[in-house]
Amino acid sequence: MDAIFKALSDETRRQLLDMLRSRDGQTLTELESALGMTRFGVMKHLKVLEAASLVVTHRSGRFKYHYLNAAPLQSLVDRWIEPLTRQPLTRAILDLKVELERTSTMDTVRPDFILETFIRTTPDKLWEALTSAELSRRYNLRGTEIHGQFETGGKYEHRTAEGKVMVSGDILFAERGKRLEMTFIPSWIPSDIKPSRIVYEIKPAGETTKLTILHYDLPEGHEGLKEAWAQIASSLKSLLETGHGLAFA
Repeated sequence: MDAIFKALSDETRRQLLDMLRSRDGQTLTELESALGMTRFGVMKHLKVLEAASLVVTHRSGRFKYHYLNAAPLQSLVDRWIEPLTRQPLTRAILDLKVELERTSTMDTVRPDFILETFIRTTPDKLWEALTSAELSRRYNLRGTEIHGQFETGGKYEHRTAEGKVMVSGDILFAERGKRLEMTFIPSWIPSDIKPSRIVYEIKPAGETTKLTILHYDLPEGHEGLKEAWAQIASSLKSLLETGHGLAFA
C-alpha cells in the first residue's frame, strides 16, 4: 500500500497514469514527447509506478509498451470504499498489462488489455475457479457459468441461469494450473467480427498466485469489456480469499 500512495503523491506520475488511461500501450518516446520532460526524468517516474504495480509493460520486437494496471487501485476501493457504501461502484476503465514470458506467436503481437493481480490461493484452486461451472457462477457478472472441455482443442460457453449463451469459443491451448488460451466470442457482437483472444497466465508467487489476464484483438467500440475484466478479477480474488464474490451492477 505504501508504494501505491507514494506513486500517486506526485503530480507528474498521476499525469502519466491519466495519459495511459486515455491511450494505453504507449512507448517511452511517446510519453516523453507528451510530457515535455527529459527521457531520464520520465523513466524515473515510470520506475516508481512499476514498483507499485500501477504500470506494467509488454515488449513487442524492439519496442516496450506501457499499460495501466488497475488491480492495485481496485484493491484500495474494495478495502475502504466498497464496505462503506455497500453499493455497486463505477470502476475506472484502466488497461492492465504485463510482460509475456511464454514463447509463442502472440509474443510478437501487442495485447489490447492486460490485468495482473495476486490472489492468496494455489494455482490448482485458481484453475478450478476459472473452469468450474459452480465456482464461476459465484464471481462472474450476471452469475454466468462456464461449461466446456478445458483441454487444447476443446470448446467452452458462458451461460446464464436460463441457459442463454453469453460468450463462447475454442480452447487454443490448455496446461492445467499454468495457462489457458481461448477465443472469445460474445453473443452481442456481430458474427462477421473476428473473434478476439483471451489468455489466463497462472504462476505461483510465494504465498499467493499471480493471475494475468490478456485480451488480444479487442473489438473496437467494446472498451467496456476492460471494466468488466477488472470487476471479474476483483470478485474472483474475493471469492478465493474470503469465500464470497462481489456484487456489481
